[in-house]
Amino acid sequence: MNIRIEHVGLWVRDLEGVARFYARHFGARVGEPYENTKKGFRSRFLTFDSGARLEVMTRTDVTERFGAEQLGLAHVAISVGDEAAVDACAARFREQGVAIADGPRRTGDGYYECVVLDPEGNRVELMAS
Repeated sequence: MNIRIEHVGLWVRDLEGVARFYARHFGARVGEPYENTKKGFRSRFLTFDSGARLEVMTRTDVTERFGAEQLGLAHVAISVGDEAAVDACAARFREQGVAIADGPRRTGDGYYECVVLDPEGNRVELMAS
Protein backbone atom coordinates (compact mmCIF):
# COMPACT_ATOMS: atom_id res chain seq x y z
CA MET A 1 0.00 0.00 0.00
CA ASN A 2 1.41 3.42 -1.00
CA ILE A 3 -0.14 6.01 1.32
CA ARG A 4 0.22 9.74 0.68
CA ILE A 5 -1.93 12.79 1.19
CA GLU A 6 -3.38 13.54 -2.24
CA HIS A 7 -4.60 17.04 -1.45
CA VAL A 8 -5.95 19.27 1.29
CA GLY A 9 -9.22 21.18 0.89
CA LEU A 10 -9.71 24.73 2.12
CA TRP A 11 -13.06 26.56 2.31
CA VAL A 12 -12.77 30.17 1.18
CA ARG A 13 -15.08 33.08 0.39
CA ASP A 14 -13.13 34.47 -2.60
CA LEU A 15 -12.09 31.50 -4.70
CA GLU A 16 -10.30 33.51 -7.39
CA GLY A 17 -8.55 35.86 -4.95
CA VAL A 18 -7.15 32.99 -2.88
CA ALA A 19 -6.09 31.10 -6.03
CA ARG A 20 -4.25 34.22 -7.27
CA PHE A 21 -2.47 34.56 -3.89
CA TYR A 22 -1.03 31.02 -4.02
CA ALA A 23 -0.16 31.38 -7.72
CA ARG A 24 1.59 34.71 -7.21
CA HIS A 25 3.50 33.92 -4.05
CA PHE A 26 4.16 30.19 -4.37
CA GLY A 27 4.01 29.48 -8.09
CA ALA A 28 0.92 27.28 -7.83
CA ARG A 29 -0.65 26.31 -11.12
CA VAL A 30 -4.37 27.07 -10.95
CA GLY A 31 -6.58 24.36 -12.42
CA GLU A 32 -9.81 24.83 -14.28
CA PRO A 33 -12.81 25.69 -12.14
CA TYR A 34 -15.31 23.00 -11.22
CA GLU A 35 -18.87 24.02 -10.48
CA ASN A 36 -21.93 22.21 -9.17
CA THR A 37 -24.70 24.81 -9.41
CA LYS A 38 -27.23 22.54 -7.72
CA LYS A 39 -25.12 22.56 -4.54
CA GLY A 40 -23.80 26.12 -4.93
CA PHE A 41 -20.27 24.69 -4.99
CA ARG A 42 -17.18 25.88 -6.88
CA SER A 43 -13.56 24.77 -6.58
CA ARG A 44 -10.12 24.92 -8.15
CA PHE A 45 -7.10 22.73 -7.59
CA LEU A 46 -3.79 24.50 -7.02
CA THR A 47 -0.78 22.36 -7.93
CA PHE A 48 2.71 23.16 -6.68
CA ASP A 49 5.99 22.18 -8.37
CA SER A 50 6.51 19.38 -5.83
CA GLY A 51 3.21 17.77 -6.88
CA ALA A 52 1.41 18.81 -3.68
CA ARG A 53 -2.14 20.06 -4.27
CA LEU A 54 -4.48 22.38 -2.43
CA GLU A 55 -8.16 22.47 -3.32
CA VAL A 56 -9.76 25.84 -2.67
CA MET A 57 -13.54 25.59 -2.44
CA THR A 58 -16.53 27.83 -1.97
CA ARG A 59 -20.18 26.97 -1.33
CA THR A 60 -23.10 29.30 -0.79
CA ASP A 61 -23.89 27.85 2.66
CA VAL A 62 -20.29 27.89 3.96
CA THR A 63 -19.77 31.51 4.95
CA GLU A 64 -18.55 31.80 8.54
CA ARG A 65 -15.17 31.48 10.22
CA PHE A 66 -15.07 30.90 13.97
CA GLY A 67 -11.85 32.65 14.97
CA ALA A 68 -8.17 32.48 14.15
CA GLU A 69 -7.54 29.23 16.02
CA GLN A 70 -10.11 26.46 16.09
CA LEU A 71 -10.32 22.70 15.89
CA GLY A 72 -9.62 21.38 12.41
CA LEU A 73 -7.10 22.59 9.86
CA ALA A 74 -4.55 24.80 11.63
CA HIS A 75 -2.16 25.77 8.83
CA VAL A 76 -0.56 24.84 5.55
CA ALA A 77 3.23 24.51 5.70
CA ILE A 78 5.25 25.31 2.60
CA SER A 79 8.97 24.57 2.47
CA VAL A 80 10.76 27.45 0.73
CA GLY A 81 14.38 26.32 1.13
CA ASP A 82 16.84 27.32 3.83
CA GLU A 83 16.64 29.93 6.60
CA ALA A 84 17.82 32.70 4.26
CA ALA A 85 14.94 31.85 1.91
CA VAL A 86 12.45 32.07 4.79
CA ASP A 87 13.87 35.50 5.70
CA ALA A 88 13.74 36.65 2.06
CA CYS A 89 10.14 35.48 1.67
CA ALA A 90 9.15 37.21 4.91
CA ALA A 91 10.74 40.47 3.72
CA ARG A 92 9.00 40.21 0.34
CA PHE A 93 5.63 39.48 1.95
CA ARG A 94 6.08 42.39 4.37
CA GLU A 95 6.94 44.76 1.48
CA GLN A 96 3.84 43.61 -0.42
CA GLY A 97 1.55 44.17 2.56
CA VAL A 98 0.86 40.50 3.31
CA ALA A 99 0.10 40.02 7.01
CA ILE A 100 2.89 38.36 9.02
CA ALA A 101 1.40 36.50 11.99
CA ASP A 102 4.68 35.28 13.52
CA GLY A 103 8.41 35.16 12.90
CA PRO A 104 10.67 34.54 11.27
CA ARG A 105 11.84 32.55 14.24
CA ARG A 106 13.16 29.22 15.45
CA THR A 107 10.38 27.23 17.09
CA GLY A 108 10.75 25.17 20.23
CA ASP A 109 10.78 21.97 18.19
CA GLY A 110 13.64 23.22 16.01
CA TYR A 111 11.88 24.49 12.88
CA TYR A 112 12.77 27.83 11.32
CA GLU A 113 9.59 29.45 10.08
CA CYS A 114 7.53 32.51 9.42
CA VAL A 115 3.73 32.44 9.49
CA VAL A 116 1.86 34.62 7.00
CA LEU A 117 -1.85 34.96 6.43
CA ASP A 118 -3.48 34.37 3.06
CA PRO A 119 -6.20 36.84 1.96
CA GLU A 120 -8.79 35.09 4.16
CA GLY A 121 -6.65 34.75 7.28
CA ASN A 122 -5.58 31.14 6.78
CA ARG A 123 -2.19 30.51 8.35
CA VAL A 124 0.63 29.58 5.95
CA GLU A 125 3.93 28.48 7.50
CA LEU A 126 6.94 29.34 5.36
CA MET A 127 9.56 26.94 6.61
CA ALA A 128 13.17 25.98 6.04
CA SER A 129 13.57 22.41 4.85
